[in-house]
Amino acid sequence: MNTDLGNYRKSYEKNELLLENAPENPMELFQKWFFEVDKFFPEIETNAMTISTYGQDGFPKNRVVLLKKFTYEGFIFYTNYNSEKGKAIKNNPNVCLSFFWHGAERQIIIKGKAKKIAENLSDGYFESRPRGSQLGAIVSNQSDILESRDALEQKLVALEKKYEGKEIPRPSFWGGFIVEPVEIEFWQGRPNRLHDRIRYSLTSDYDWSKNRLSP
Repeated sequence: MNTDLGNYRKSYEKNELLLENAPENPMELFQKWFFEVDKFFPEIETNAMTISTYGQDGFPKNRVVLLKKFTYEGFIFYTNYNSEKGKAIKNNPNVCLSFFWHGAERQIIIKGKAKKIAENLSDGYFESRPRGSQLGAIVSNQSDILESRDALEQKLVALEKKYEGKEIPRPSFWGGFIVEPVEIEFWQGRPNRLHDRIRYSLTSDYDWSKNRLSP
């Protein structure tokens, strides 16, 4: 196989990002971009983000998860703590998040430290999930080798019977992480590959410096 993609090209011309117009706090710019994308590009799953971790095998690994909340403190998502990503975060909490909103020609890259959120917050979110999603969190030993699809579905049927007419408790191995950012870079595509890049770096508690980077 020898597939040449050298002719794949796209000109980015939809918007601009100027340093003088960027707010002092990157979370305000993140919120602005997030809701602009959500409003004008409804076909995009706006809260889908890539999280990169270092595995116990020494290799980095990316996968897409869903952002469920963001505040001035950071970005929250939920997962199985015993999954491959959960174990990787426990071993090395330094992670990277990225959003690529192709319709808006925008990308955001976030470096930060992940830590578990309070159990009552995980409880509250778990209770808000659809019942099927609650059962799915319990039935799946995420990242473990699976004997067969049938075995998984049979386990789900058994759990449905077990909890019929009952509340489903959050399993202790499932909950939220918050990624507290130390660096956030905003990328806006521009013509001739002269893209706009603004990088925010944390200097102290919630104080940020910002700089324009060469494309």
